[in-house]
Amino acid sequence: MATIYEVAALAGVSPATVSRVFNGQTVSAEKKRLVHEAATKLAFTPNRTARRLRGQSSEIIALLIPDIENPFFTALARGVEDCAREAGYSLVLCNTDDDPAKELHYLEIVASEQMAGVILAPASDEVDLGAIVSLGRPVVAVDRTTPYPVDAVKIDNRAAGIGATTALFEAGYRRIACIAGPAGIETTEDRFLGWRQVVAARKTVLHDGYLQHANFRVDGGRAAMRALLALDTPPDAVVTTNNLMAVGALQALAAAGIAPDAFGLAVLGELPFMALTPTPFVQVRLPARHLGRTAAAMLLERIGGDAQPPRTVVLRAEVNPPEEQAL
Repeated sequence: MATIYEVAALAGVSPATVSRVFNGQTVSAEKKRLVHEAATKLAFTPNRTARRLRGQSSEIIALLIPDIENPFFTALARGVEDCAREAGYSLVLCNTDDDPAKELHYLEIVASEQMAGVILAPASDEVDLGAIVSLGRPVVAVDRTTPYPVDAVKIDNRAAGIGATTALFEAGYRRIACIAGPAGIETTEDRFLGWRQVVAARKTVLHDGYLQHANFRVDGGRAAMRALLALDTPPDAVVTTNNLMAVGALQALAAAGIAPDAFGLAVLGELPFMALTPTPFVQVRLPARHLGRTAAAMLLERIGGDAQPPRTVVLRAEVNPPEEQAL
């Protein structure tokens, strides 16, 4: 690997000039050109660790999300990475599995490694951002908010739940259940409150057991759907408040011998391709990639010195009725 001295020798300048060029200090246009040409020929990469020590922060952003296997968070991560790379930052991706202890461990690493900032989907309402905030590191909460005075970008989840449930009623279903995520998580609460609001407004009977909490994953959706089908008065449709639980619900329906066109389904998020069915279903498209780009842009503004009061940006989901989902 080439050194700063080799670049200086080839460019015909001093090592101090090379250092000034790569640290963004004032250098004549001609010397800057010579240094960059020499660096390119020698495949020289500036020492980012040394730059971090001088500037007290790195050019690395941390992204903490619950589950990279979930297509929603995969798209969100891509949005963050695209925006970060455009600004010259690299991304470190951490899976928390919605585990507060694991989340805290990663936050401690962010602090100790002096990363430039962090974007996270909090594992719980009790997320501990004390160390990060005290160090002055910028934080943006994504998908879920925190009790700390930090920026946030989220989806209007209650409106998404309302839209999904309304579409099922308009398709002719009346006994509409809801498979929601774990109790106590902001997205869970907002989405099932949207479902409950519509059911109450339609003055339909809300049978015991029609709200099922699950773990946001396929096995959780499968178990919840089995519980719904076992009720004395089973539903004729269900709102699944994330995509992976919808996959599990479809598996349970298939195992019970219920044809997809005999049961209504609304999905918040996009089904994985392998789970797509030729039967129409309601899909609420969540702007995951836009969510990620927006969060990254907000974080970069803070890294750049933006000192305005904390902001919360709310994005809207798009409801596609059943007839638009047939393949």
